[in-house]
Amino acid sequence: MIQFVDVVKSYEQGNNALNGATLQVEDGEFVFLIGPSGSGKSTIIRLITGELKPTSGTVHVNGYNLERIRKREIPYLRRTVGVVFQDFRLINKMTVYENVAFAMRVVGAREKEIRERVPYVLELVGLESKMDRHPNEMSGGEQQRLAIARALVNNPSTIIADEPTGNLDPERSFEIMALLQEINNLGTTVLVVSHDQNLVELFGKRVIAIDEGVVVSDGLEEEEDIYETE
Repeated sequence: MIQFVDVVKSYEQGNNALNGATLQVEDGEFVFLIGPSGSGKSTIIRLITGELKPTSGTVHVNGYNLERIRKREIPYLRRTVGVVFQDFRLINKMTVYENVAFAMRVVGAREKEIRERVPYVLELVGLESKMDRHPNEMSGGEQQRLAIARALVNNPSTIIADEPTGNLDPERSFEIMALLQEINNLGTTVLVVSHDQNLVELFGKRVIAIDEGVVVSDGLEEEEDIYETE
């Protein structure tokens, strides 16, 4: 579960990225997080992953209290949260298999476990036939699937997808969202940050809208002026 209660996050420059944000995402939910550029979405992601601590208020993520979390506990928190970035952040000198295996080695997985887990996850995202390819030999949609596989490989309870369709055409965007829906159907909590109004409306999921650091609406249907391209 992800829970923010009256969260304020101030930066050294004196500006507040969050101004008392309150939201809750239950285990197994699929939720869109929307809002204009500068509204606080990126700060929410950084708080969830333990990169930041709140200035005030409470943040709980998958059993961890982010105000009191110890530095040595942060790697364990991050094993419960897989993040898919808009710019993929793949390692071009590594093959598809090696990119995913690397994510397991970072957390100390055994080689036997890696050999069993990586092919399974690549099959889940439809890349089982491309294990020996390099990212720069793949399409944008395939690279995004690889980024999702890497986020999934350590079996996190939560996936955060930060603008996962921002660099893709409409057909590929739908495929990526359908894949995230399939992952959610398997029990993983999915939080998607998106500016794509059409996709948000098409998938008909819960939408949390944030603006100027506060949650301004929370439900299944939102007004069009909430959406704004960066």
